[in-house]
Amino acid sequence: MGDEEIVALQPTTMEIRRGELLLIIGPSGSGKTTLLSLLGCVLYPTQGRLWVDGKEVNRLKERELANLRLNAIGFVFQNFNLLAPLSAEDNVKMPLRLMGIPEREIRKRAVEALEMVGMTAHRRQLPRQMSGGQQQRIAIARALVTNPGLILCDEPTAALDKNSIGVVMEELRTLANHGKAVCVVTHDPRLEPYAHRMVGVDNGVVSEIQSFDQGH
Repeated sequence: MGDEEIVALQPTTMEIRRGELLLIIGPSGSGKTTLLSLLGCVLYPTQGRLWVDGKEVNRLKERELANLRLNAIGFVFQNFNLLAPLSAEDNVKMPLRLMGIPEREIRKRAVEALEMVGMTAHRRQLPRQMSGGQQQRIAIARALVTNPGLILCDEPTAALDKNSIGVVMEELRTLANHGKAVCVVTHDPRLEPYAHRMVGVDNGVVSEIQSFDQGH
């Protein structure tokens, strides 16, 4: 900004692992969303090196980055980001259509993703006909349908009531237990029992809080 340089995230070394739910916790403005954006290949790192799914992000061109995001990473957002005119099933199908997959395979994979989050009965409903918790589960199904190794969640429970928080976090924990790498950014300490591991972000500094498995 003019002559002023703002460092959102200090240099750090960290690893995201398959088979765990990693909680990235910190106050607003701490740098945790910047960290998630780097992991999601939305931002280029200005220093250091970043690998996602065995590829060094620093060396990728914009089209290669887009392909990596589409094929290797699933995103789950605070406000669901479902397409309002489309049914739940068509929202889930959208990433596969972007990949150019045949329609028969798209239908099969969408059904499987909806079954995984227990939303098959709602597949024909529009987003406005569903509760917040149901919309978030559709968003998780959409993130899952491409079978990504990494699932990134930015405040996925912020717009949910207490009961829906438990349902959504159980879904994410189950995905991690089945071999996905799941990262959840939050400032809500109620999510801590669902984590296998936690890191804290404060003023751009990332630090490991603790390694544990609560057996939730």
